[in-house]
Amino acid sequence: MHDITHDHDHPHEHIGPDGQVYTHTHGDGHGHTHSHTQTKAVLNRLSRAIGHLESVKRMVEEGRDCTEVLVQLAAVRSALNNTSKIILRDHVDHCLMDAVQSGDLQSIEELNRAIEKLLY
Repeated sequence: MHDITHDHDHPHEHIGPDGQVYTHTHGDGHGHTHSHTQTKAVLNRLSRAIGHLESVKRMVEEGRDCTEVLVQLAAVRSALNNTSKIILRDHVDHCLMDAVQSGDLQSIEELNRAIEKLLY
């Protein structure tokens, strides 16, 4: 487990589900701590998904059957969705609870926006 303390006035980055990097500040001047207990599991799953996606890319380069490629892409998407669930559960269990207890409405709203992007 590791803790990351964010200074809300200092910009920090998040990587969205589409791979885009979002930089923002919270702007309220109060720091809070994000505790991520599943970082190793998430990194392992992401590494496996990246490897799987690389193999799908090779399949396309080799001219493999489209049906096989689509099935493998579905498996990659499923792996990423399961990884997102772990991140979301970890965030709710730790960071969101801290935000609720401290009245950090901006963090709660940011989570809502992230969930909307993840689901659509």
